[in-house]
Amino acid sequence: MSVQKHIRGGRIGRAFAIFGAAIAASAAVEGRRRPAARDLNTLGIDAQEFNRIG
Repeated sequence: MSVQKHIRGGRIGRAFAIFGAAIAASAAVEGRRRPAARDLNTLGIDAQEFNRIG
């Protein structure tokens, strides 16, 4: 039971991290700023490749 709670908690934490990174990256793009590399990496986007856009 303890292992299942740990796995479930990890998944929920990861989901919140992804959701937060998506919000932060979206806000940065809307504000015409470069998103933080940490947020892009959380979303699975290569920060250096993202910087080549536009």
